[in-house]
Amino acid sequence: MYIIKLDAIDSTNSYLKEMASAVLPKDYTTVMAEIQTKGRGQMGTQWEAETGKNLTASVFKINKQLNIDKQFYISMVVSLSIYKALETFKMPQLYIKWPNDILSANKKLCGILIENVIKRTTLQGSVIGFGLNVNQLNFENLPNATSMKIISGRTIDKEEVLSSILKKIKHYFDQLEKENYTDIKTEYESLLFRKGKPSTFKLRDDKTFPGIIKGIENNGNLKVMVEDEIIKTFDLKEVTLLY
Repeated sequence: MYIIKLDAIDSTNSYLKEMASAVLPKDYTTVMAEIQTKGRGQMGTQWEAETGKNLTASVFKINKQLNIDKQFYISMVVSLSIYKALETFKMPQLYIKWPNDILSANKKLCGILIENVIKRTTLQGSVIGFGLNVNQLNFENLPNATSMKIISGRTIDKEEVLSSILKKIKHYFDQLEKENYTDIKTEYESLLFRKGKPSTFKLRDDKTFPGIIKGIENNGNLKVMVEDEIIKTFDLKEVTLLY
């Protein structure tokens, strides 16, 4: 795997997307930075991290064989990869918070941002960005954040974590290329945060409602059982699962 190490960059995702706009990078080209000045999360949110304390990286994956209607499987595969890598470091009570945050108990350990490269309605590849809290101890204004060091009480080698994540990413993308869609979706759903438990959801107009997560559709929409045991589906822009 080709790994580019940078001291500082606006965004590792933006760096790889710019590379891909000219010529597609080699499969699994990885960019990691000690600090991102404009790190981004889901829905345009800002990713905040202390310099040198966390793992901020992006991976380019060629996905030409995958139909565009199955692109959420990329999110599932990446979530599973990071989940399984964190398991090897004995992180407890891990969950995937839909669509792709990784939690320990109810605290956020890792955020994922996937930006697909699409040309003429055909998927070319994916820029897979992730920010993993490794050795940071203080999270001002982020009460729901934690880190591997807070959980374990020891300093963790970031490059060792990256190596583990990349191995898992390769394993799960191999499964995706073999079209093991049912196994991937079943495993992803089994690890969903608050699946099967009464939970509170917030709509775009800030109204809240109770429901129970039942799983996801193939396109990634969340299936929620609401009143009278009716199953409703929501996309990422429509609803937020509250902690």
